[in-house]
Amino acid sequence: MDRPAQRNAINRGIIEGLKLAWQRLEQDPALRVGILTGAGDKAFCAGMDLKEAAAMQLRIPPRDMFPVLGDSVRISKPTIAAVNGVALAGGWLFAQMCDLCVASEQATFGITEAKVGRGMPWAAPLIHMLPQRIAMEVLLTGKPISAQRAHALGYVNEVVQHAQLLDCAVALARVIAANAPLTVQAARELVYLSTEMGRSAALDAAHALFEPVYLSEDAQEGPRAFAEKRAPLWKGR
Repeated sequence: MDRPAQRNAINRGIIEGLKLAWQRLEQDPALRVGILTGAGDKAFCAGMDLKEAAAMQLRIPPRDMFPVLGDSVRISKPTIAAVNGVALAGGWLFAQMCDLCVASEQATFGITEAKVGRGMPWAAPLIHMLPQRIAMEVLLTGKPISAQRAHALGYVNEVVQHAQLLDCAVALARVIAANAPLTVQAARELVYLSTEMGRSAALDAAHALFEPVYLSEDAQEGPRAFAEKRAPLWKGR
C-alpha cells in the first residue's frame, strides 16, 4: 500500500491495487505466498480515507467494497501481513485477514470505529483470534494495543526490529514456499474449516480435504527425496 503521506489510508487506488494483487497471487503458479505491507515508516494502514468517505457520503459500505481475503476475495495461497506502523480500523482488518502477521516493534493495532461512529462487521472472526474480553476491550474502547501485547495475546506471530521487518516476512514466506504446495494449501484450509465446524465435523472434512494430497505425486516425492538426501522437487500435483 503506497500512500505514505496519507498513512496508507484506504482509497479507491488502494482498493483497486489490492484487487489486482490478490488476483495475480491466485492466478500466477510461480507465486506461492503473498506479503502485504505499507509504504513508509509510520503506518501499515490507518484505515478508510475519511475525507474520501465524507465526500462520498458513504452510508453502509457494500460488502464487496474492500478486497477482504476470506470474504469478498477467495484465494488458496498463504498471505503474510508485515505491519510496519499503525494498523487502525481497516488497517487492522487488512492485518486480520492475512494468514500470518509479523510486526515492527513500533507497530500498533486498533479498531477505532467506535470513536467515529462507524461499524466493524468484519471483526466477527476476531473471536477466534483473541480472548473474548480482549476482543471486547479492543472493540468497545477503540484504544490501540502495542505489537508486543498483540504478540503476547497470539494475534501476531513475531515482533522484530523495524529495519528487519520485511526480511523477517520474506524469510517466513520462503520457508512456506519451500514446502509441498498441496499440503500447504490443504493445511491452510484445515485451519479455517475448523473454526466453522464442531470437532467431529471438522475431522470428517479434514480427512476428505487431505485425500487428494495423499494421492498426489508430491506425496511420493517427499519421502523419496528424504531417503535420497536431496531437496524435493514439488510439482503441485
